[in-house]
Amino acid sequence: MIREWHRGEYTISTDPARLDYDVICAFLKTSYWANDRSEERIRRSIGQSLVFGLYHGDSQVGFARVLTDYVVMAFLADVFVIDSHSGQGLGVWLVETVTTLPELQAVRRWLLGTADAHELYRKFGFQEPKPGRLMEKLDLDSDRR
Repeated sequence: MIREWHRGEYTISTDPARLDYDVICAFLKTSYWANDRSEERIRRSIGQSLVFGLYHGDSQVGFARVLTDYVVMAFLADVFVIDSHSGQGLGVWLVETVTTLPELQAVRRWLLGTADAHELYRKFGFQEPKPGRLMEKLDLDSDRR
């Protein structure tokens, strides 16, 4: 399934062949959530995901990916817009595009992790889970293996 959406000079595409791994890896290596992730692990994680590249012309300026079974669960991850293109509503457009994709409308539970973008995600119905509902198993050393 390859889809494209256009807004002015910008395009969002689900075509994995368009992805610029250098841009994605460079951004994620500076992020608070993936700075320990190796380039190999970044590439592997993208290969196992539904991807959304954000482009200005032919240059990639943003990204998001979803891990999903298309029914019960979807996990939104690695969402970003590079600084030189931020402040134009592109992050909102990217998340809106991801969360309204027709193939994902049957998903019962969406999850994501964020330390600083709660208000962005609340616009799309995300909220903190009820205490005691969700658990996690976190292996901080996995990015070094």
